[in-house]
Amino acid sequence: MPPPADERKEKQAAAQQAVDILHEIATILNCQLDRRTLSICISMIENGVNPEALATVVKELRKEAQEVELDMKAKEASQRRK
Repeated sequence: MPPPADERKEKQAAAQQAVDILHEIATILNCQLDRRTLSICISMIENGVNPEALATVVKELRKEAQEVELDMKAKEASQRRK
């Protein structure tokens, strides 16, 4: 049987408060994670993903994104020179 509506609302409010607190911590630590991304990471960890492995993947994705951005800027600059 599903939990009563009041209980569901309380759980949602508690989850939102937890995300708000974790977002504040992430902001202070300059993690560059928005609330949505942070919520996804929390959900993944709650579902058994290794936090250290997740952090490594996030770092690698950021690194690759920076490299792609630099490549695109270099290509744009070289096309302007032509």
